[in-house]
Amino acid sequence: MSTIQQAAKRLEELRRAGVAIPWETESIEDKAIIAAAQTDGVPAPVLPVATDTRAPVAPRVRVPTGRQSELVNLDLVNLAQQGYLVPGHENNQLSEEFRAIKRPLIRNAQGKGAAPVHHANLIVVTSALPGEGKTFFSMNLALSIAMELDASALLVEADILKPAVMSRLGMPPRRGLLDVLTDEKIDPSDVMLRTNVPKFSLLPAGSKMVHTTELLASTRMGEFLDELATRYADRIIVFDAPPLLMTSEAQVLASRAGQVVVLAEAGRTPAAAFSQAMTKIEACPVVMIALNKSKESHHGVVYGYGGDSMYSEMQGAA
Repeated sequence: MSTIQQAAKRLEELRRAGVAIPWETESIEDKAIIAAAQTDGVPAPVLPVATDTRAPVAPRVRVPTGRQSELVNLDLVNLAQQGYLVPGHENNQLSEEFRAIKRPLIRNAQGKGAAPVHHANLIVVTSALPGEGKTFFSMNLALSIAMELDASALLVEADILKPAVMSRLGMPPRRGLLDVLTDEKIDPSDVMLRTNVPKFSLLPAGSKMVHTTELLASTRMGEFLDELATRYADRIIVFDAPPLLMTSEAQVLASRAGQVVVLAEAGRTPAAAFSQAMTKIEACPVVMIALNKSKESHHGVVYGYGGDSMYSEMQGAA
């Protein structure tokens, strides 16, 4: 038996014993070398024989499970009655308003803006104070994006102290964002929810626990956002985030996203509070300001819902 054949035999014995072969990377070059070594009469370089039987330590990288997320059925008739944009129940005025609002956001997310934006497919929706309509806005923004031919949307319930997305959709709380942040064994696909609205999926807030708010500002959250932005690069991910002046976590979350939408309610949001909120996100590359419940048009175009109106302005890369 030649030296080449002995090396090939030894490799096969190691494989059967369950020993990892360090240089086996599934590359075409490696396969060609091993195949040549097992062929009589064909000269080939001799591969070193592994003598360390310890399995190499794998890096801590989450591997997708390949499992499909759970499917939930939303009551589309009820949602339409509440003013949400769902297929088959058109609200032409609201649809047009969100078309105008989402266009620059989608352009940036798809790399078609004036300049590249890091993590542009991560969009944080927030406000200065509670009760300004950000949950309604974020839900409709995600639903409107899902109606695009070349885009899909994932809505993340990120206002973890006062989550409202799941209840408005008529569903109870369940595992989600917080569970992924605290248990690395949980894959995002395990807690994401597919819906009967095409290309619209959900990530609930998850199980409340000690130090819940600190999790949004943690290193783990930053790593998770990186994972979402790259692993789900084909989706535009909308976060219903906490108000900027209520917690510092909202500011951290906004700083890690590519785009931010700040909602203000006309006649209600104090100018000083809004100005203070804007200083917290001045380093963000793209910021949209949406004025909710304004009865006046902006450059002849009126945006709104429920008889009121809103307008939006875009700053940054759009």
